[in-house]
Amino acid sequence: MKQATKNNPAPPQPGSLLDRVHVPADMKGLDDGQLKILAEELRRDMIQSVSKTGGHLGAGLGVVELTVAIHSVFNTPDDRLIWDVGHQAYPHKILTGRRDKMHTLRQGGGLSGFTKRSESEYDPFGAAHSSTSISAGLGMAVARDLANKQNHVIAVIGDGAMSAGMAYEAMNNAGALKSKLIVILNDNDMSIAPPVGAMSRYLTKLVSSQPYMNAREAGKKFTEILPAPLRHAAKRAEEAARVALGTGTLFEEMGFYYIGPVDGHNLDQLLPILRNIRDSDHEGPVLIHAITRKGAGYLPAENSSDKMHGVKKFDVITGAQAKSAPGAPTYTKIFAQSLINEAKRDDKIIAITAAMPDGTGLDLFSYEFPDRTFDVGIAEQHAVTFAAGLATEGFKPFVAIYSTFLQRAYDQVVHDVAIQNLPVRFAMDRAGLVGADGQTHAGAFDIAYLGCLPNFVLMAPSDEAELVHMVATAAAYNDGPIAFRYPRGEGTGVELPAQGEILEIGKGRIVYTLESSSRRKPGSGNSAPDSQPDPVLQRDDNSVAILSYGTRLTESLKAAKLLEEKGKRVTVADARFAKPLDESLIRTLAENHASLITIEEGSIGGFGSYVLDFLNREELLGKTRVKNLYLPDIFQDHDDPLRQYETAGLTARDIVKATP
Repeated sequence: MKQATKNNPAPPQPGSLLDRVHVPADMKGLDDGQLKILAEELRRDMIQSVSKTGGHLGAGLGVVELTVAIHSVFNTPDDRLIWDVGHQAYPHKILTGRRDKMHTLRQGGGLSGFTKRSESEYDPFGAAHSSTSISAGLGMAVARDLANKQNHVIAVIGDGAMSAGMAYEAMNNAGALKSKLIVILNDNDMSIAPPVGAMSRYLTKLVSSQPYMNAREAGKKFTEILPAPLRHAAKRAEEAARVALGTGTLFEEMGFYYIGPVDGHNLDQLLPILRNIRDSDHEGPVLIHAITRKGAGYLPAENSSDKMHGVKKFDVITGAQAKSAPGAPTYTKIFAQSLINEAKRDDKIIAITAAMPDGTGLDLFSYEFPDRTFDVGIAEQHAVTFAAGLATEGFKPFVAIYSTFLQRAYDQVVHDVAIQNLPVRFAMDRAGLVGADGQTHAGAFDIAYLGCLPNFVLMAPSDEAELVHMVATAAAYNDGPIAFRYPRGEGTGVELPAQGEILEIGKGRIVYTLESSSRRKPGSGNSAPDSQPDPVLQRDDNSVAILSYGTRLTESLKAAKLLEEKGKRVTVADARFAKPLDESLIRTLAENHASLITIEEGSIGGFGSYVLDFLNREELLGKTRVKNLYLPDIFQDHDDPLRQYETAGLTARDIVKATP
């Protein structure tokens, strides 16, 4: 069967309207009534798809009508459509030739949960971190102008993403450049206010029309020649009138032509406005303020507290999500509970997150300490410098941000924290690979990008009990910045200590040796490795040391058993710290083993590199054969986490293969 493209749409076929839409060009022959039917079919199709795969549901349901309106009015992909973050892009994927692949969503080899340039020509910009759409769109608009092209550029950004400074930086620049750019503010954080009634709909449609735009521009030119008092009075009168209509003076002041608020679920409003803007010769950026409801059109989502933002597989009729088999508590929950315990003993502890209270576990902390919890919005840069300010006044801020999101605040980490040696504590969730969220959310680089900074202490727990100790250690450490990383998902199920112990900074531990015939349990705290004398290590050609940083310790212990079956003598050590390194431990391992293998869930340039540098400086490289295992030098696609680590070469069998 010949595949549909934007230039060769599939011929109409019997059945639903959605069955006839293979690419947006297939929508061009539909009238407004048919587009309304198409929107309802699209909503049902998306619900069915996500019920089978899981993923982001509520955000997509909120933009069904908006998606239909944009693709029917504009000529995508020649007209560029950029979705901020991409949580809401599932309806867009269905309409742009990917409907038959929705069953592969967020699975290995399948569709990404976000927009992705390599996936479709209809995704002109990849996004999974927020607040980038206006900047990218402005870049595309300026490129269009420089190339003397006539295509439109449309950026759709949510009200949450508008809390980030980057969005306002882009708007400020767009207002100054006066390139034609259409920004649609998808505002799903407020109900449709009374002004959005019949009169408001009429007036909003009016202000988007070409005659009104021309008249308004003429009025502006006229008022510019008036004496200052009259000019200011005329401007205030216009602002007052627009505020009365529920409009936004802020966007006008930034150079945008503001239209709204608009009912984002009403195609009778959306279609005329978008057509007016498309056909207008207005120069400069335009902002359309669309009010939507997250989860719209699906009662279980509308009634859910989080509007079913992120879901597992679920029953379409009831909305009930599939329950996972009970397992060990997650690292995120253990972090939150440990921080709560420390905060009960220390009223200087403050918790900060950047719009991710649920994802970081700080929602639990906020229930206990609402006055000591700060969600600053999608503003990681501000979060870090805000924490630095708290630290200067003797407080103990814990900044809980995903590893991959902390990248957005790197200058603040360097300039405002590290250079001033301020005791800010960084709790980095989602360290390592993250499964279905893929390359944009994987915490691959924090060991490298923090380890190169003077004054930092870096820790990584091998299991959830060790995480309890590291939270306590961070709370007690006041000599400078300290960071600890931990993965997404469940822990190993080890017994948790009633209270965290303060670890000696820069001290690792040996957890297993054949000579002692004892396996020291991961998570047994500071007492196990320090209360007993180190075992006597015997070097021979079959001796192997495995030095693990983070939660690959479990795989390292499995590898030890496999290697022993091959006649190897194995020692397994838990580094605990990447900075400062436990140089004494590393020296002991290097001098007493024929081979030394390091393993970590981070990129090249991290823990293994620090170990190699130490061995080189101390002229120990000739004492042992060294092999570093780390994440491959690629951006790994989404997949099942176990398969991801197999692909990365960080399993027990990979350790065995790496052993000479």
